[in-house]
Formats: sequence, C-alpha cells, structure tokens
Amino acid sequence: MNAIFSLIGACSTKYHYVTQTAASILHLLHKYEHLPVHLAEAVAYAEKKYHDGSLALALIREIGRLNPKDYARDGMGADNVGKFLVELAEHMPRLVTTNVGVLMPHFGGESYKIRSALISVFGKLVSKASKETDVNAASETSRLRSKQAMIDVMMERSRDTSAYTRSKVLQTWAELCEEHALSIGLWNQVADMAAGRLEDKAAIVRKSALQLLTTLLQFNPFGPQLRTAAFEATLEKYKTQLESMTSQNPANEVAEATQPNSDLEQSQGSGAVQGLGHEGVFSETEQAPGSLQITSEPTREDTTESQMVDQTQSCLQTSDVGGIEQTRALVASLEAGLYFTKCIASTMSILVQLLASSNASDVEYTIQLLMCARQFNIDGAESCLQKMLPLIFSQERAIHDAVETAFYTIYVKKNPFETAMNLINLTMEASIGDLASMEEILRTLVRKGDISQNAIVALWDFFTFNAPGATVEQSRGALVVLSMVAKSSPKILSSHLQNVVDIGFGRWAKEDMLLARTACNILQQLSGDTYSSLLSSHKVFNNLVNVILSSGLPEESWYAAAEQAINAVYVLHPMPEDFSAKILRKFYSSAFNSSGLQIDEQKSAESSISVISLSRFLFLVGHIALKQFVYIESCVRKIRRQRTDKERAAAESQGSLDCEPDSSMHKEENISDELGVAASEDARIDILQERAEKDIVSGGQSGKYLIGVCAPLVAKVARNVSLLQEYPMLQCSVMLALSKLMVLDEEFCEQHLQLLFTVAQNAQDDTVRSNCIIALGDLTVRFPNLLEPWTEHIYARLHDQAQSVRKNAVLVLSHLILNDMMKVKGHITEMTLRLEDEDLSISNSVKLFFHELSKKGNNPIYNLLPDILSRLSNMRDLQQEKFNNIMQFLIGSIKKDKQMEGLIEKLCHRFVGSTDPRQWQNIAYCLSQLTFTDKGIKKLADQFKCYEHALAMDAVVTHFKAIISKAKKFVKAEVKVTIDEFEQKVIECHEERKEQEATMQNALSHLAAQVQSEELLGTDASNEQSEDTGHGPHNCYKDSVEGNDLSEGANNIKMSEDNCVQHSIEEVADSCNKSELSNESNQHVDDSVDVSQSELDVPSTLQVMKEDPDASSTVENSKNYNCKDQEADSAGEVQEGASSDEIDVSSNNDDSDKDKTLTENAAAGDSNQVGDQDWNKRVLRENVKPKTVSHTKTRAAQKDVKTVKPVSRPRRRCVLEKQVNP
Repeated sequence: MNAIFSLIGACSTKYHYVTQTAASILHLLHKYEHLPVHLAEAVAYAEKKYHDGSLALALIREIGRLNPKDYARDGMGADNVGKFLVELAEHMPRLVTTNVGVLMPHFGGESYKIRSALISVFGKLVSKASKETDVNAASETSRLRSKQAMIDVMMERSRDTSAYTRSKVLQTWAELCEEHALSIGLWNQVADMAAGRLEDKAAIVRKSALQLLTTLLQFNPFGPQLRTAAFEATLEKYKTQLESMTSQNPANEVAEATQPNSDLEQSQGSGAVQGLGHEGVFSETEQAPGSLQITSEPTREDTTESQMVDQTQSCLQTSDVGGIEQTRALVASLEAGLYFTKCIASTMSILVQLLASSNASDVEYTIQLLMCARQFNIDGAESCLQKMLPLIFSQERAIHDAVETAFYTIYVKKNPFETAMNLINLTMEASIGDLASMEEILRTLVRKGDISQNAIVALWDFFTFNAPGATVEQSRGALVVLSMVAKSSPKILSSHLQNVVDIGFGRWAKEDMLLARTACNILQQLSGDTYSSLLSSHKVFNNLVNVILSSGLPEESWYAAAEQAINAVYVLHPMPEDFSAKILRKFYSSAFNSSGLQIDEQKSAESSISVISLSRFLFLVGHIALKQFVYIESCVRKIRRQRTDKERAAAESQGSLDCEPDSSMHKEENISDELGVAASEDARIDILQERAEKDIVSGGQSGKYLIGVCAPLVAKVARNVSLLQEYPMLQCSVMLALSKLMVLDEEFCEQHLQLLFTVAQNAQDDTVRSNCIIALGDLTVRFPNLLEPWTEHIYARLHDQAQSVRKNAVLVLSHLILNDMMKVKGHITEMTLRLEDEDLSISNSVKLFFHELSKKGNNPIYNLLPDILSRLSNMRDLQQEKFNNIMQFLIGSIKKDKQMEGLIEKLCHRFVGSTDPRQWQNIAYCLSQLTFTDKGIKKLADQFKCYEHALAMDAVVTHFKAIISKAKKFVKAEVKVTIDEFEQKVIECHEERKEQEATMQNALSHLAAQVQSEELLGTDASNEQSEDTGHGPHNCYKDSVEGNDLSEGANNIKMSEDNCVQHSIEEVADSCNKSELSNESNQHVDDSVDVSQSELDVPSTLQVMKEDPDASSTVENSKNYNCKDQEADSAGEVQEGASSDEIDVSSNNDDSDKDKTLTENAAAGDSNQVGDQDWNKRVLRENVKPKTVSHTKTRAAQKDVKTVKPVSRPRRRCVLEKQVNP
C-alpha cells in the first residue's frame, strides 16, 4: 500500500503531474465508494514524504470549484467526496484549515451530504486547533480567528434546512465535548442550542439533541452536584466576598485589571477551566474523573435538601482564593454553572412531552437523559422519571425494555436496604396509574429473579418496624410493595401472615388510614385451596368483619378499607354470599338498633351518627351486590372450565384406545347427538346465570334476597333531594349504590335512569357528578339500547364547570367509542371543543383519543370532518383562533392522499350550500391546511364554480393564496402552469367581485339619498295641508289645544328634519351633477314652504327617474303611498276614530300637477307598498339601471345589476311618522 502511495506522491510532486493526478483521484472518488479513506491516506502520505501539499491543495480547490448543483444530482459522489474531506482534515488539519474557505460555497448548495461533511470537517479542525499551540503570536491569532469562524458556522448550521445536517451539527458538538475541546465560554451556548433542538420536527435531530445534552452533563466542568439552590448560595457568598475585596483594595483592583490574564485565555482556548490556578475550584485534573465517575457514586435517596446543598457547596468551595482577579473569575465560573443548571432544569417539561412521543428513539434517549440528570441532582429530574413508569405498558418492545432497565438501574440495583427504601419512596403519593405500572415492572423483575431475597427481607423489616427509623407511612409503603411482589410469588406471605393481621388490623391502622386497606389487599393474594387451612388458623375472616363493623376508622379511610375487605371475602371465603349476608345483617342491627329497614329521616337529619351509619350501610349494599354479580360470573366460568377439562380428558382417554371400525362409525353417528347435548347444557347454564343475576335486585319481591329488599330503600334515599343536599357524603354513597344496582338489573336501570342523569347534571358536589358519569359509561356497556337515546346528555357532561367531571367524561367517552360501544355521530363535535380545554391534561387526553380514532378502520375522522366544520362554524361564541387550532389538529390526522383529495371536493361543495361569510372563511382555512398533490390542485381548480361567489372576501382569498404558495413548492413542473392559471383566475375573480361590491354600495347610497328627498317633499306637502285653516275636514279641530300643539310639533319636526337631511341632499346633488344626467327640474314647490337652494338642486335625481316611464311611475307610487301613510298617521293622531280614507290632502292646496297626481294616487288604494332597504335595492335595479350603470367600470357589474328581478314591496313608514308617534 505504501508503494502505491509513494508512486502517487512522486507523480504529483516530483514529476509535476498534480493536475492530472487530482483529476484522476476525483474521478475515482465519484465512482467507487470504498476509496475515499485510502485516497486521503495517499494524499497525506505524499505530503508527509515529499513535504509538498500541492496535491492536497489542488484537490481542495478542485472540489471547491465544482458546481454545488452537480452534487445535488450525484448523491454517491457527494457522499464519497464528503468522506474524503473528513479524512483529509484528520490527517492534514493545518493545510485544510488554511484552504477551507474555498469550500464555503457548498454550504449554499442543495446537497445536504456535502454540508454535513463540511460540518464534520470543521469539527475535526476545531478539535485539532484546541490541542495545538503556536509560539508565534501572529500564527496563534490567525489560528484562533479561524477556529472562531468555524465555530460560528457550526452554530449557524444548527438551523439548516436539512434535518440530517442539523443532526450532524449536534453530533459534532458532542464529539468535541467528549474530546475536551469545548471551552467553558461555549458550554452554555451549546446547551441552549441543544435544548432548543429538543422541539425539532425531525426525530433524528431530537435524538442527537438528547445525546448532546447527556454528554454535556457527563463531561460538565461545574462539579458532580448541579442543584440550583447550591449554586445560588455559593455564588452569593463569593459575590459578597468580591465586593468586600473591591472596596478594600481599589488600587490593587486597577493594577490587576491592567495585567493580561493569559492563563484564563489559555483555559478558554483549551476547553478546561484552569484560569483559576492551583487553587481554582474547577481544575482539569479534578473535574474530568469526577464527571465521568459520577455514575459509580450514587447519592443516598434519604439525603435532605439542606444536606444536598451543603454537599454541593463543599464541592464548590475552596480553602483559599488568591487575588481579586481570581475571585472574579471564580464568580464568573459560578454564574456559568448556575446558568447551565437552570438550562438543563428548564428542559424537564419538554422531556415529559417526549416521553409521550410515538417515536421509540425519543422515549429511549429521553429516559437516558433523565437518568443522567438524576445522578447529577438536576431539579425536577426525579419527578420526570416517575412519569416514565406507565410506559411499561407500551407495545413497543424497545420502550418497554428501556423503562425496565432504567427502573432496575435507578431503584433496584443497590444494596438491599437502599432497594427497599427506593421502592417504598416510590409508593408515597403515587397515583393509581403509577402503582399499576410499578406492579407490572416488579412482576417482570421477580419473574427474572432481579429482586433479591435480601431486599424482600428488608421490606418485611420496614413493615414490622424492625428497620431503623421506620415510620407508619414507610410500613404501609413496604406492605404495598410486598403485595405487588406477592402477586408473582405468593409464598413470601406464608411466614408473615400473622404480622399482616396484627399490624394491618391493629392499632397502627388508626394512625395510618390506608394501612387496613393495604392489609386486605395483600390477603387477596392467598386465594386457592393451598392457603385455606392457613387462613382459618389465623382467623382472618373475623378481622375482616371487625374492619367492616368497626367505627374506630376515620370516615375517609373506612370506605376504602371496607371495599377491600369485601373483595377479600369474595376471593377467600368458600361461601361468600352467606358470609356477606351475615355481615350486612350485623351492620344493620348494630348501626340502627332495629330489625326492620325503616329509616327515620328526621332522626338522620338531627344525628350525624345516623347519617354516617346510613351512608356506610348503603355503600355496603351496593358493593356486596356488585361483588355477588361478579361471583356468579366466576362460578359460571369455573363450571364451563371444569366441563371443558372433563371433555378433553375423555377425548384423550378415548384416543389412547385402539380405534375399531365399528366404534369409529358409531362415533360419527353420535356427533350430532353430542353437539346437541352440549348446546342444551350451555343453554341451561345461561338460563341459570340470567336468573341468578336478576334475583340479586328483583328477588326482593319474594322476600328471599336481602339485596332486593334493600333496593327500594336505596331508591327512596336517592330521591330525597333535601336530605342529600344537606349531607354530601350520604349523596356520594347512595348514588354509588344506586349505580351499582342499576348495572345489575335492566328494569331497575330503566326506572331510575332519569334520576341518574338529573343528579349528574345538578348535583353540587363534583365527586358525585364524576361518579355519575363513570356509572353512565358502565351502563352504556351493559345496556346500550337503553342508553342510546340519552347520548346527547352524556356528551353534555363535557361542558361541566368542574375539571374532574370533564376529564372523566372524556375518558368514559373515549373508552366507549374506541371499543365500539358507542357510535360516532355528530355529537363528537362536543369532544373536539375539549381540544382547547383550559386544563392541559384534558386537552392531551382528547388529542390521544383522536389519534387512536384515526387508526380505526378507514379513519372515521375523514367522514366526520365536514360535519364538525359546519357545527363549529355555527357556534358564534367560538373564537376564531380556537376554531383554527381544532381544525388544524383534526386535518393533521388525515394522511392518505385519496382522503385528502376527497376532502377537497367535500369542502368545495360546502361553499354552495352556505350563505354565511364566516363559514366561507372557515372552509377556506380548512382547505389551506390540507396537503395538496397534483391531483388535488387540479380538483381544486375544477371546483372553481363552487366557491366563486366567496372570493369577494379578503380572508378567503388570503387562504387560497396560501394554498397556491404552498403548492408551488412541492408540485411537479408540468403542474406549475395549472397553478399559475388558477392563481390568475382567483385574483381576477376577487377584483371583479370587489368592483361589483363597490358599485352596489355606491348605488345604494344614491338610492337612500333619493328616498330621503322624496320623504322631505312629502312632509312639506303634509305640513302645508295641516296649516290650511279654510278648507278640509280638519277645520272642526282648528281651535282645539290639542290640534294646535300637534301642528306646532309637526312643524318643529319638519324643520329639524330639513336641517338633518340637508347635508345628505347636497352630497347627492353634487354626485348627480358630475354624472351625465340632465340638470332641468320640473318640480313645483308651494311658496308657503321655505326651501333652501340645496333642496332645489335635488330634483336633478328625480328627473333621471322620469326618463324611464317605469321608473317614474314607480317613484310616483312610492311618493304617493309614502305621503298617504304620513297623512293617515297624522290624521289619526289629530282626530281619534277617523279613518285614513277621510283625509283629503288636495282640498285647498294650490300645488302643481305632480302634487295632484300624488293625491289621486293616494286615494286610489294601497295595492303597492314601499319597503325598507330590500325595496331600495330592488327599485335601484329596476328603475335606476340606465344611469347607474353609466358609473360602473366593467360589463360584469352591469350584467349583475340587470339580472336582478323585483319582488313585492312591503309598506314603508315615513320619517315624520316615526318621529311624531311616541
């Protein structure tokens, strides 16, 4: 190999074939993927042997001169060239550093492989530069500048468009950290960058960010304990010391400030924090081993917060700190350490979200980071690790194994005492889900033998108070852990049963409210014939009865203990139904001191003991009934299993005999008979089971069944609203009992179903409403046909004010829908509103529900989405931002291209059936959230007629422009022409619609001004007639006070109206004068009416109306009926009882021909009436179109105005009438 390398070097350097050799090497690089490493070694060998780097320089420059677009088309060539450059930087760092600038244009290319390779090259060069030191100051400055420039590029490339390049940047920083080439000045910058990349959309980038943060923690220069409180305390101490030193020695401060701190600069260049000298707190010789060996030195779990702070402070403090400059450097280092700890602690919320990621790598590396953070005592790491426990139920094997390994490493792989202590601490304040997860993990570890016998002994010592410093809470926690272990290994209880009875049911149970419940729970693991004699010898059942009948337990703990005691009775006792009946009778006789089941409500209201006893009794009735139902099912399964085993044994024995022809024929003949016998046996068992289940509640009518006798009592108490409102605990118990009885019997359920829904809606206690919604879920599974009409009321609980009720409603509905117990209908819209719930846990649960729903069948969300869109759009109180978030999430669950294309067509057709602009905007937004393929774009363009009318809205056009801009980035070149045409079509339609809208508004303003002017003229004529005292039917009221007051009021209203409309009339007149209309006026106004010059200009508009006969007749009719209405109403106010037909407007008026025509038309009849704004629009389109169209700019607008047809005109009240009438 060296001979070939020597030959290549000789040809290129000694014989000056540099250009030819470089071209040949590049050709080989692009063609063969196994040569990059060897060719780089050959180039480096030539430079080392002949002391001539011309070949390497020529290759670098030739690669730099290549067009970056060539590498975008040649993927293998880009990959090989990248590998070659990385190897060349490894062997010849100085030469590559000097000439790396010629490679910078490739950062702007499209090939992510070249960009990723250049990042690796920069990482190699920065690592080499951090370890080298030049004596020459100029070369040292140049080296540092080059290094800083490459670091800046690497920081910038963390936001590269390619996820592969971003991932390579993070991996390169991790390598620099492992090689101790990362200075303390860059530590926090890199940590911030990695923390920001945790939310990257690419999984490989998130994985690299998690690995980088883990590496930063392992190699951190700040110490083995990174608690924020410890750093803050130490930093405050040294800041005070620095201030005192500064105030005492100001002269020394100035002197030391002028001296160059070469040691600090050297430490920053080399990546170690050595600038503090031999007395510094972060010397390299102490830091590196401590950081790497922290995994072998775990901290004790029982260390208190103050002890952790003192321990961390002792690691940070120094025995003696020198001058003021060193103290200042120490303060700066402490500030950097504090910033780093806060940066890592701030990522805990993001890490919790990554634990719920669907990507296995996210979960796996998040668990590793949390384990490392816990070892360094990062704030919040312990609580985050506990949230990983439910992931043990994940179907991903990698996630399951990662959780199991982390649990074993953190909590179990210790000495026996620490293992027991860790497991006990986990049970403290753990939720039901955490306990179930912990039980599953321990079951797996016990099966593998990872839980040692010594650890189990230590747990028994804690339970029996033999461990030093054991408390009652720790005793209960040890018993919880032992019950989990006993499910996989029940034999551990055989020698400690007496301890369980004595401690679990003794005096300690009064101190710890949950100890008795835990003792009952662990006894349930002793089921089977093997332990029957053991249980009888210890009189376990007597202790269970004492737990139920005892009044010494607190109210909060009695229910939990009694529930587990009854469960233990039905698991362990050979005749649980008889034993439970005895318990129920004893409890009733001891609590109520009566042989009958009569409850004195007055006494219950006065005595709290009676109410408590009644509450406990009802709880026992409901729970015993439910356990009896479960017991019957277990007995039926046992019978079926015994019969199956018997038949299998008979078949095996028959098969062992010699098969004779006659016997085989006989067997074939009897197959049908045997099947018939088996079927009849199953039917008989089913009938017996159904009868036994029904007799639990309905058997009380015959007086033979105790639960049936108590059922009417439960129903009676449940209907006593006043009593339940006074005692919430009684309401909880009775509603639980009622719900359990309803589950057992369909007839009983139907009778009290309305009561249950009423309580679920109106109960004051949140717990009662939560229990009711859970019971409704069970009833839906049990009697689906009975609950189907009440589906809407179940969904209504999603709007409950209490967070617990909404959460339970979400969980119940999710369970019912995902398990096909409830059909998905339009009510699902109520569930979508919970996506924007103020409680984050509810929002996450709903998101998980829709994520799982999208996996069922052919994605039901696809069919539900249009209906959800319509229902949400009709909710006027729903904010636009919330609507957008909901629809964006739902549309994101649709992945198939065919469904996307079908959804485009469905949404476009929604434009046709909608006239609401808000719904247009919502539909357009949903279209903008879809992923458009080539077919999708064509289908959207083909449906243009469906949404053409909606393009007048700016918001709709904005969404369509967003669709077009997004489609241009991904569609093929041949489709871009279609997109351009579609874009032009949308813009033109939008502009055309806007012009039509502007024309319509202009026309309406003209029409409004014209109607006002006509009303003004009609008011003048009416006032003139009322002022005429010589003629008319109103003369008889001339001298009356009321008539005079009314006349004066009418005149005042007329004058005020003239003043109000004067400005609008002037505007109309000016607008009409600018048009091509005639300025002549044929109107005659009586001299008695005072008309201003601006009012005399109004008839220019009226003259336009006369040019069209239809228009003039319509306007005259409108004036006639308008004036008639005015006069009729005025006459009705002046003369009571007189009809409008008796008013003679033209009796003694000296008006023009037009006024006479108005009067004649008013007396003719009221077959035509003038409406309000709708009539104004129709009059405009009928009569004003010759002159209105002259103001328009496009033919489309003219066409739109002409095609509208008039409709019937409603009556219109005049202005005078509205103002006079109170």
